[in-house]
Amino acid sequence: MRFISAEEISAVVSWDGVLNALYAAHQDARPLGDNVFVGDTDYGLFTRSVVLPGLGAGVKVSSIYPANSMAVPAQPTEQAVFLVIDEQTKAIAAILDGPTITRWKTAADSALAAQRLSRDDSRVLLALGSGPIAQALVEAYLHIRPSIDTILLWNRTTSRLTETHELLQRRGIKARIVTDLDAAVTEADIITSATSSTSPLIRGALIQPGTHIDLVGGFRPDMREADDDAARNSRIFVGDHASAVQSGDLHGPLKTGIISAEQIELDLYGLCQQPSIQRADEDITLYKNAGGAHLDLIVAQHVLSQLKSVAA
Repeated sequence: MRFISAEEISAVVSWDGVLNALYAAHQDARPLGDNVFVGDTDYGLFTRSVVLPGLGAGVKVSSIYPANSMAVPAQPTEQAVFLVIDEQTKAIAAILDGPTITRWKTAADSALAAQRLSRDDSRVLLALGSGPIAQALVEAYLHIRPSIDTILLWNRTTSRLTETHELLQRRGIKARIVTDLDAAVTEADIITSATSSTSPLIRGALIQPGTHIDLVGGFRPDMREADDDAARNSRIFVGDHASAVQSGDLHGPLKTGIISAEQIELDLYGLCQQPSIQRADEDITLYKNAGGAHLDLIVAQHVLSQLKSVAA
């Protein structure tokens, strides 16, 4: 059994590699899995288990403590590991740094869907949130949409965006920190949100025709990043269906009848297995990225494969 550090993971992966691994795995069998969350808004323990034919099995264990973001200096809000279980021997083959796997798989999940759902000529990306996931999403979108020439960064505490803003500017990327979220929504071609908000931030009435909305942060029924109008006015797609309908951005509108279950068109497996997705220029598309341990397992196995190739 081997422990794979964050540094080892980042040294052998790339956006193309992770995107290709996710796409290939979504052509095959669907996972068998189970999710358990114990806790509340102050602290939670989260486990995800999965069996994925051809890739073995995996278990993710996360300790989530949002208050860490307010510490001085700030501490990670998530501490996690991911265990890979060998398909043949059923032994624990490796333990990987969980937050690093999460960043790559979460952003790649959204980017893989956005390759099919966002407009090829998207120019303005609005990113909500300041954590590692939000930063990874910006990088992933820049990779899949070279047409992006402006990045708008929003967070309730703007000072937390300074580092990301400066890094983008040093790379010659036009980026600016915005405080008027409503105005930024009207300007965006793609909106990606990775926050822990429990009340809607994105107003659907302001979203322009042709926009792609990527909701990542909410994983509990009480968490919301977009309002009912955003769901009502959009074509809806999801990552993992079972998890997505339990997230507030879909759970709430489904419960109140704002949308119906039949309005959810495809999950990520369906998106990857379709030759293309027909969309009109004015279509607003909404993708609820709800994660799933199968994504962690796919990326973890990709990392192990890359490490093996380097060592050979």
